[in-house]
This record gives sequence, C-alpha cells and structure tokens, in this order.
Amino acid sequence: MSQPIKTQELARRVVNREKTLILDVRNKDDVDDWKIEGDSVEVINEPYFNLLDGLDPITKKLNKDQEVIVVCAKGNSSKMVAEMMEEEGFTNVHDLEGGMKAWSEHLEPVKIADLNGGGSLYQFVRLGKGCLSYMAVSENEAAVIDANRMTDIYERFAEGKGVTIKHTIDTHLHADHISGGRQLAENTGGTYHLPPKDAVEVTFDYAPLEEGNDITVGNTTIKVQPLYSPGHTIGSTSLIIDDQYLMTGDILFVKSIGRPDLAGKAEDWVGDLRETLYSRYKVLSDDLIVLPAHYSFVEEMAEDGSVKARIGDLYQRNSGLKVEDEQEFRKMVTENLPPQPNEHDNIRQTNMGKMNPEDEKQREMEIGPNRCAVHG
Repeated sequence: MSQPIKTQELARRVVNREKTLILDVRNKDDVDDWKIEGDSVEVINEPYFNLLDGLDPITKKLNKDQEVIVVCAKGNSSKMVAEMMEEEGFTNVHDLEGGMKAWSEHLEPVKIADLNGGGSLYQFVRLGKGCLSYMAVSENEAAVIDANRMTDIYERFAEGKGVTIKHTIDTHLHADHISGGRQLAENTGGTYHLPPKDAVEVTFDYAPLEEGNDITVGNTTIKVQPLYSPGHTIGSTSLIIDDQYLMTGDILFVKSIGRPDLAGKAEDWVGDLRETLYSRYKVLSDDLIVLPAHYSFVEEMAEDGSVKARIGDLYQRNSGLKVEDEQEFRKMVTENLPPQPNEHDNIRQTNMGKMNPEDEKQREMEIGPNRCAVHG
C-alpha cells in the first residue's frame, strides 16, 4: 500500500533542495497557474482524466523504481492514481496528503537571527503561496507580523518558546490572503495593530500603526519602529526591528516591487510607490536587511530557506529600483501588472471585517499564487 507524504516532509525536502519528482494530476491550466516549486523539484503534469483508462501516458515518462509524489487539488485523485501506479509495478509512490489545499496552508519556520539583548526573529515561509510572516521574540513576549489565517501554528510555536503573543501587526490591508492578525490577538489577549489609512472601512477596533508609535516587545532592545511607506496600499507601513531589519510588507521584495492596483488605485498610488522606494527607503542604512511579506520566485530563497536581502544590494540589482525616469517607472508599474489575486476583493472585505466566510470558503478564496508584485 503506497504511503502518503505529509506537507511537513515535502516542505523539508524543498527547503533542503532534495531532488523531488512530482506527478501533478490536476488540469494543465491549474498547474500552469500554481504548482509546487523548488530548486530541485521537477513537475510532470498528466491530468487525472487521462489516466482513467490506464497509465500509458505516464509509463513512458517515469521509471517504475524512481520515487514519485502524486499531487492533486485535495488529495483524493492523487491517492487513487498512486494506488493504480502501485498495481502497475511502481515501487516508490506517495500521494501528498491533503493535496494542494494542504500545501497552500503549510508554514515553515526559519530562524532569521538572534537580536540584541537575547531576542530572536523568525520567518514563517508559506511555501505553497509565497507569503512570509514573522515572529519577534524577547523575554517572555512575542509580536507576530503579517500573520496568515492559520493562527494555531503561531500559537503552538510561541508556546514552544515559552512566550505570550502580545502584539499582532499587519503592515497593510492584505488582498491576496486572509489575515490572521486580528484572530490571533483575540486568541492570545494581544493587541492588533493596523495602519489607520488602510482601516477607514474596517468594522472592528484596532491600535493604529503609525510613525512615532513604537512597539516594544519584552524588556530587551527590540523596538518595532513603524515607517509610513505607502504605494502598495495608501496605509502601507514598514517596520524597523532592532535597527537591523526592515519589514517592507508588500512594498519591496527581493526580486521585484509591490503593485499599486489591488484596491483599483494604480494611477493614484504609483506616485506614492515611487516616493517610498526612491526617497523614503533611500535614506535608510544600506545595511538594513529587507524582510518582505511575499516572494514570487524560488530563486529568492537562501540556502537556509529564508527570504531576505540587504537593502543596499537591492538598489544594485532589483530592476524595479533602477528606473530613473519617472514616466518610465509609471508605465512599468501600471502597464506591467499580472492578473489580480483570486478573490482579491472578497479577501479585502474579509480583512475589513465586512465578510466572515466559513473556514472552507476561506481556504477556497486563497487558492492560487499571491501575485502581489510587479516584475520589471
């Protein structure tokens, strides 16, 4: 009987760059839109319905003794295909438990650094969606930044570290995934922070995330210092932690820059985006380490699975930061936009508290890549 593989094990392989062969049995369009990616991952696509009458379409492509991980949308079709393959003499087949739906929800914690005074900073990599969230830990307290909706993962992690989550912070009103910040604060008795300019239509109470309102975590020198940096949204606010780490939200990524159109305001916000990237960030120390809220390409990931870069290096190599002509920049940002994230408007409404979909509906709303970036 073929053994299923859990998302944790597959994530470990992807992060460790282990050679992995995936047979994705979803439709070609779905695979083209969104698939499991990694430096050493090879994906072969053969839709499930092509295999109902026999495995001929894949027996030509695969050796019967090589390891194959079968993937589908929710884990049902892949299980059946794995069993069929075993009956045909394939000796090392696994199906991904829960399929792409489960893969979309997996968070892989990576330690970024020890902070001054004994604190630590962790990045949670959502491999299936390219979302990045963070936990700053100091003394017996923690702050979580740009939390995903799977709040139990942060709660278990904090519990394992013996700390209480005192603050949850969203750098902006997200449009590609449902924020877990407010729920996490509710669960832990913490304070939820949101930029007020992004909170005009929200239906709940929050603490304003604004310049001048530093957030201290624990008794050590970690200081979460907000820096107003509009462009992706009108309220987008970056965080500087420990004078070393710049959390840029969806304004600046390792290989791209943020898109200004997810509230339908590309023309209005492109000027803010340029001002933030070419003026506000420019005066900061070149040695700050950029920690974004998303990544688009597996090449953005370092050897240890983290996504980060020195801002001085990004000004040298990120094409979105090298467009001197303002009109050319405006054109690049407004005419070079990828499709908007699936259900982005409903996700925004949910993050404002105007909608409260069932858990299953929330999962469906988030399926697909993040698409928060403009690639020059």
